[in-house]
Amino acid sequence: MSTGGVWSAPQQERSRRTHVAILAAGTELLEEGGPDALVVSAVAERAGVSVGGVYRRFGTKDQLLLALQERFTAGFLEEFQARVAGAGGHMDGPELVRLAVHGLAETLSTRARLLRVFILISTQNEAVLAIGSKAAQEVGMAFRALVRQAERAIVRPDPETAIDFVYRVVYAAAEHRVIHVAEDMESDRPLSWTALVDELSLAAQLYLFAQPPG
Repeated sequence: MSTGGVWSAPQQERSRRTHVAILAAGTELLEEGGPDALVVSAVAERAGVSVGGVYRRFGTKDQLLLALQERFTAGFLEEFQARVAGAGGHMDGPELVRLAVHGLAETLSTRARLLRVFILISTQNEAVLAIGSKAAQEVGMAFRALVRQAERAIVRPDPETAIDFVYRVVYAAAEHRVIHVAEDMESDRPLSWTALVDELSLAAQLYLFAQPPG
């Protein structure tokens, strides 16, 4: 007689694949069509499962949306950590800041389409806003931990507050570009994404490590 474990393993694997397929389908639909594209029947069709199968696993469309966002934010943090994984004691303060700024900005850029969708939804959905805020704070902790390695070289009177300010400025500027895309929205002088990130990096380095005049 077969034990329950023998039969349960394949069943669990099929269930896991179905779960992943539903999340992948939902992600694709959000990226392609925005919030209105997340329709349970469309998710089910693309994932190759029944509508009931989606509801059994996620309960409601809102719960599916939150699951998609949780998956997205976990991947966001993982990508940022991977981009700055080369940091170490061999790097000086400006190099660490450049790595942190570019790592954060490029992570925002590569995930721009879906990030834009969740930001839009968060203006009307408090649960989505809460998850997004928590994710931004977690990335901020990783950003600050990286730059904190150069704390002794920082000339600001409160290094921790200064590092947090740099994170806020970089995140806000990069997120603004992600949302609006245009290079000349704020000024009649277009600024490319590469130039924007380079200037943010330089501004952060000067703010943290250059002595202010007087």
